[in-house]
Amino acid sequence: MKYLRIKKRKDFTKILQGGKRVYCGTLTVVYFPSDRIKMAVCVGKRYGKSVERNKIKRLLREAFRSFCPNIIPHSFLLMPKVSETYSYAAFRRDFEKILKREKLVEYEIN
Repeated sequence: MKYLRIKKRKDFTKILQGGKRVYCGTLTVVYFPSDRIKMAVCVGKRYGKSVERNKIKRLLREAFRSFCPNIIPHSFLLMPKVSETYSYAAFRRDFEKILKREKLVEYEIN
């Protein structure tokens, strides 16, 4: 299942103001009920130069994509916590914890 990218400022503010914020080890997720699965990644300049920021975005998108078939339709805003190193495994593990804790999956994740 594919997901839509959130690109408009009004969509970002709608999620940030009305969504529920959830924290985990390496990740902060804000989610808001929606008719389809939508996702955006927020990585500012404090995370490093553009090469590092783009790497973080790729890792987060791939971690999100691995759970797409199981997710109940919501709009998600993914924000990593500032760290020395970033890894796909850590993002995936923490996103899975959040999905299970908040009951945002349709059926059990393998």
